[in-house]
Amino acid sequence: MSVQEIRAFNRFYTNLIGALDYSRRLYAPYTLTESRVLYELAHSPRTDAADLRGELSLDAGYLSRILARFEADGLVERTPSERDPRRRRVTLTARGRTTAELLDERSREAVGALLATVPAAERERLTAALATVRDLLADGARRPPRAEDVVLRGPGAGDLGWIVQRNGALYAAQFGWNADYEGLVARIVADFAQDHDPHRERVWIAELDGRTVGCVMCVRDEAPGTARLRLLLVEPEARGLGIGDRLVSAVVSFAREVGYRELVLWTNEVLAAARAIYLRHGFSLVAEAPHRSFGVSLLGQDWRLALAGPLGAP
Repeated sequence: MSVQEIRAFNRFYTNLIGALDYSRRLYAPYTLTESRVLYELAHSPRTDAADLRGELSLDAGYLSRILARFEADGLVERTPSERDPRRRRVTLTARGRTTAELLDERSREAVGALLATVPAAERERLTAALATVRDLLADGARRPPRAEDVVLRGPGAGDLGWIVQRNGALYAAQFGWNADYEGLVARIVADFAQDHDPHRERVWIAELDGRTVGCVMCVRDEAPGTARLRLLLVEPEARGLGIGDRLVSAVVSFAREVGYRELVLWTNEVLAAARAIYLRHGFSLVAEAPHRSFGVSLLGQDWRLALAGPLGAP
């Protein structure tokens, strides 16, 4: 693809979405850049001016003029940041939030009208093409991932299958484990999918910038009053963001909340990073035993964490 072809596409697309005359297109007195700043203020937890500048790659003076206009229009308030008094925290006023919601609604309507011109049978192809463009161009422009960008959520369609696939592939690549391990994971996941108590058993999925990067499970153990932590996994490229800590913390908090008296897990000595997380959360090593599984010789470990809970907890 030539530079001219990309530039031609840029001209086509900016004209298509009305980027050059955004205020007229949305019947609002704000440009595309100003509307984007309002959107970030309405949806991002990071609202320091410096954060906005970095997120949107805006010149400091340009952003300052935008915020001054918003302040004059009664849309925002600027105060010293709680994190650093040298920084300025920007928050939407009630009027600003109403304005941001109105612009968001009109933008959705405009995109909906554009999408309506695409035959229904072609929309999946369009979505796939847009995703391809993002994937191919994002690597060069993507900022380093941040811990605050990670979201923990429940499993959606396909997530349980992802747990099986990634466990099998990751441990085969890192430790040479064979398909026996993937089979074990598949049985654990299948048992959960087919029969679990949603009030006392749960799966968490970690997502970073729309990508699935981690998981963990909390299931009932055979021992009364005991929960078991299973299948903690964090993708290598997402490590260093505290995702493993957050996943284990979610399991511990949930187990306490629903009344389990203790939380147990089984792991192997070779998984040093995971064991460090368990130690930080107060787990104690209670037993070790060598075994040969998954095609290799391993040292299995049982860990336990006592939880405060009612004596009658099941």
